[in-house]
Amino acid sequence: MAAPDVPILTHQGADYALVLKLLRRTVIGVGRLGRFQFPAGWYVYVGSAHGPGGLKARLSRHLRSPKPLHWHLDYLRAHAQPVQVWYAVGKRRRECAWARAVSQLAGASIPVHRFGASDCHCPAHLFHFPARPDANTFARAVEEAISCQRLHVRSTDPIPG
Repeated sequence: MAAPDVPILTHQGADYALVLKLLRRTVIGVGRLGRFQFPAGWYVYVGSAHGPGGLKARLSRHLRSPKPLHWHLDYLRAHAQPVQVWYAVGKRRRECAWARAVSQLAGASIPVHRFGASDCHCPAHLFHFPARPDANTFARAVEEAISCQRLHVRSTDPIPG
């Protein structure tokens, strides 16, 4: 169901799940949410990119460093390395449904209540996993085909295309 290594060349709107790796336990201040201890491991952040520039613009911002700290993810991103993105292009809004699906995957836990969910009623849009989460398992959970792209970027690299 997940097609590996599909280039991100779209300026279209999309919903996405960004997979990040945090190498060691780290205390991070997350804006108004406060300071939290993030365990080492894997993280999945679920977001949407339906504004100007679509998926390419949103991921370019997430991958750029340094940058002003604005969104909750910016604070974690300063310490964690993005390794993969799962996404589905289109006007359909999937962000909250995807967050619910990720929360039900084996090993998922919420490291910070309300992280990434300040504009909805979800408990969070960030989830921690002790082992790397799998794109195919996620695709089955959301019951739709997704695209999957490995991210081999340095902190200052823009997304090609």
